[in-house]
Amino acid sequence: AVVLEADPKRVLLSRGRGNSIEIAGDGLKFVAPALSARAPASRRLRRGAVVRIVENGKGGYAIGQLPEVQAAIVALDTQDGAVRALVGGFDFERNKFNRVTQAWRQPGSSFKPFIYSASLEKGFMTSTVINDAPVLIDPARTAGQLWDPKNYDGKFEGPMAMRTALAKSKNMVSIRLLDAIGPQYAQDYVSRFGFDPGRHPAFLTMALGAGSVTPWQMARAITVFANGGYRIEPYIVSRITDSNGRLLASAHPGQAGDESLRAIDPRNAFLMDSMLRDVVRMGTATRARALKRSDLAGKTGTTNDSIDAWFAGYHPKIAAVAWVGFDQPRKLGDRETGGGLALPIWMDYMATALKGVREQSASPPPGVVRLDSEYYYAETLPGQGIASLGVAEDGVAAGSDADMIRDQVF
Repeated sequence: AVVLEADPKRVLLSRGRGNSIEIAGDGLKFVAPALSARAPASRRLRRGAVVRIVENGKGGYAIGQLPEVQAAIVALDTQDGAVRALVGGFDFERNKFNRVTQAWRQPGSSFKPFIYSASLEKGFMTSTVINDAPVLIDPARTAGQLWDPKNYDGKFEGPMAMRTALAKSKNMVSIRLLDAIGPQYAQDYVSRFGFDPGRHPAFLTMALGAGSVTPWQMARAITVFANGGYRIEPYIVSRITDSNGRLLASAHPGQAGDESLRAIDPRNAFLMDSMLRDVVRMGTATRARALKRSDLAGKTGTTNDSIDAWFAGYHPKIAAVAWVGFDQPRKLGDRETGGGLALPIWMDYMATALKGVREQSASPPPGVVRLDSEYYYAETLPGQGIASLGVAEDGVAAGSDADMIRDQVF
């Protein structure tokens, strides 16, 4: 539309053929700085300017613009992999690149749950105390230069339970965990979720999601925690018929519960689900509490310099992954995060998808024991599993707990 008149309170626009509309109030939020009398002449909205208008859902319009940034979301039925939603970008007519299936991006912290899952198979417990303290990594162990990683907020909180560390997305804890179980083991382990090991080099940087994934892969992977440990292949087309209704082809999807599709121990899936629910309850995804449900779980993800923003989450019946970023990777903005950019997209979808769906509680499978409000493998109860990592008077991992895995370098 073309601007006919503009002032801080209203803008009159022409849509051609004598059709004009007036926009005021909230519809001017995006261009408010350009309507100010103090706006530089080069940025001021004035007669003759061409602007983009969008419907506001209330019978009116708002002034906006075509975004440079892109976003994608994909949602799966956790029981059989049916694709319930797939949006590969802002506008298919402008760009046919499908970011759900074709965009290989760093997952950042949204990859941490798979490292934590691997650690549960190596004797770690959700209550294991791990030191959130600085580490310095030798170049030989990162395939690069000397690595001095930091937490996102630049702060270190010292010893904390593994459950708390995942909820707060503590980088130092993830690095210590990966070093303890071994990057090679972790690289092999994540293939259970459908990840390509070759895209996740066996270095400590894997702990922070330095490999590459597609949103499609992330959705398939996070579904494993939602359905009790089964890897289900997503599918889009359920059946094909001709013009007479004759069935030509139909999908035969795998089903959660088929033991031939088991990816991880059901106890592992339960403990991971428990920890990922805490990410929503008290961690980096607390914004999702606005949906007023106790059966939501997931993990935020933000890569270095805020280049990619993720949220991979689920309800027991629906898993969805949202991603935000530029096609040509660059910074999204200062302090932008997965919780601030991708999570709201996920929430908007889930608010509709879960309308009328009852909340579901999770019951521990056989072999899981509850003690003092915490869950454990029956064979790794307190005193049997690894009690701590990287915790000693001098701040260096020491003692029998560390020796149970291998010598530490911190």
